[in-house]
Amino acid sequence: MRVAQFDRYGPPEVLYATTAPLPVVRPGEALVRVHGASVNGGELTMRAGKLRFLLNRRFPKRIGIDFAGEVVTAAEGVAGPKVGDHVWGMVNKWRGGAIAEYVAVAPRTLSRSPKGVDLVEAASLPVGTTAITALRDHAHLKRGERLLVRGAAGGVGSIAVQLGHWMGAHVTGLAAAGNLDLVRDLGADEVFDYRTTGPADLGEFDVILDSAGTDLRAYRRLLAPGGRMVAITVSSPADAAYLLASAVFGSRRIRFFAGNPTNALFAELTGYVESGAIRPVVDTVHELGDIAEAHRALERGGVRGKHVIRLANA
Repeated sequence: MRVAQFDRYGPPEVLYATTAPLPVVRPGEALVRVHGASVNGGELTMRAGKLRFLLNRRFPKRIGIDFAGEVVTAAEGVAGPKVGDHVWGMVNKWRGGAIAEYVAVAPRTLSRSPKGVDLVEAASLPVGTTAITALRDHAHLKRGERLLVRGAAGGVGSIAVQLGHWMGAHVTGLAAAGNLDLVRDLGADEVFDYRTTGPADLGEFDVILDSAGTDLRAYRRLLAPGGRMVAITVSSPADAAYLLASAVFGSRRIRFFAGNPTNALFAELTGYVESGAIRPVVDTVHELGDIAEAHRALERGGVRGKHVIRLANA
């Protein structure tokens, strides 16, 4: 099978497509033929070596976390998807390996993918589990509340805008100027160019979902009394330290979590998509051989939804 991997940390150019044996399917695992897998910001950080202190030193390393595909071998003795089912899910984020023609995964990390959605496009959506967890479980967003989404055109942000709208919030989105129409179309009530609109230009919010990871202190000041802020990434040691301090000092704590979704959450996301509350937003579909360009494109910014790698016909 064909896979994407890298032999050293560095820029996107360290990534390449190669061949590897089919994965060994352990007891209780299913084998999935991957049709599409998305590119995530955390993978850029990992590839660049910024998380090397958390990883083993072995190379080569595979890349990719979330995927959509078709079950070719069902897990024996375990309830879950059957052969031929269209599914989506995630592999272990520390091992990676979703950008491959086949993955072996436990059924607890798989769910039926939405009917009527192409499997390559569906690969853009598993990060929606992060938006659900952030807005519902950590921020406890309520109907009528004011929600600010930073990075509103990105992979998580574009889904958070849709979900916030569906939950009845007044949604404000910050995104690049060229993406404001998209964010408005996804359900935002107000949209602003993040390059020309800073925290001082905005009002109060009950909930802030931050997928930018910068200037956390400045945006936290926008919280109304009783407001909640959820950050899904941090971009510097200073912001990481401030995030940790906010958990100890003050009532307006910044929540931070590392998503580890199960099949129940994936199944819930499937329901949102099939109901029309959430739709996929795909910036570009890349072939496997263009994995380095996909990483370069995400690093350039201005993304509209997700960059997806097509694998079914690789």
